[in-house]
Amino acid sequence: MKKLVILGGGYGGLAVANRLLEGEIPVDTSVMLIDRQPYQGLKTEYYALAAGTASDLQIRVAFPTDPRIELKYGDITRIDLQAKHVYLNAEEVIPYDQLVIALGCTDKFHGILGAEQYAESIQSLSRTRRTYQMLNDVKPYGQVNIMGGGLSGVEVAAELRESRPDLNIRIIDRGPRVLSAFPEKLSEFVSEWFHEHHVELSSHISTTQLEQGGIIHQNGVIYSDVTVWTAGIQPVKPVQDLDVPKDPQGRVLLNSYFQIPGHEEVYVVGDCASLSFSPSAQAAGAQGEQVADVIQAGWKGEEPKLGKIKLKGVLGSLGKKSGFGLLGNRTMKGRVPRVLKMGVLWRSKHHFG
Repeated sequence: MKKLVILGGGYGGLAVANRLLEGEIPVDTSVMLIDRQPYQGLKTEYYALAAGTASDLQIRVAFPTDPRIELKYGDITRIDLQAKHVYLNAEEVIPYDQLVIALGCTDKFHGILGAEQYAESIQSLSRTRRTYQMLNDVKPYGQVNIMGGGLSGVEVAAELRESRPDLNIRIIDRGPRVLSAFPEKLSEFVSEWFHEHHVELSSHISTTQLEQGGIIHQNGVIYSDVTVWTAGIQPVKPVQDLDVPKDPQGRVLLNSYFQIPGHEEVYVVGDCASLSFSPSAQAAGAQGEQVADVIQAGWKGEEPKLGKIKLKGVLGSLGKKSGFGLLGNRTMKGRVPRVLKMGVLWRSKHHFG
């Protein structure tokens, strides 16, 4: 019996699994999906869980219940490409014939002293639960600092403002403006929203060290009751440890079929893969479907036929009533992009669930 193992039940891994289950799986092949928890956590909504405006249950999606796929739970600690083994919880060895690595990302701290120790995270469900507790235990009029003014930092700050109007909230960024990767007029719209809702924006801050209760930068110290890190991501450690070619961001270089050159039985999906577009849930899902198509073509002895991955755009939230979006070259501001994002969330929960 041949064994296909999918590591990670996030947007990418679950897209692979669901696409495979839509077709025929050979009788001599077993499929296993491994994740640390018994459901998918919708990572694009972790900002709301951290702020306390969404419950844990609201952002869960059930894994498929199908006799053709085995579900297994635990932490992936090592991947041995030579032996074709995956190590679960550092002890259990799981062999594979084909492997899909869809383990997602973790925080990147850029060598800043104390950042990993003193900053809270929204990169995993367990860390987000801790962040929720820390944020909501801050006393009235306390100071919360969000490190990083990208999409995640903006959404955390805006949602926290709705949840805790009593707090002092600041976004700290080393760049000149929030959402620096977006068109300037979207950045200006978001900045105005923060100004109206009394969220402070601090730009051109070069952080050198985090300590308990403080952020040290080039001009002094910023007081902080809780610091939330949204200032960079990188592949998880088992992927960092792989001795294969990677891009400058540490993502695995792949061939045109999303396989590791020299290990064509291994596919990499999502945040761990070196792709031509930025990591996102949408990209991971679209790529995951194509990886499933490649696998199914191989099972049939056919040449895979893949089209170009086309992403629809980016949607962001400013609380529950406003938002912003970039769809192609079109920018969107206000109520409409927020409603669209709610629709995307609904589809994610009901299409995959």
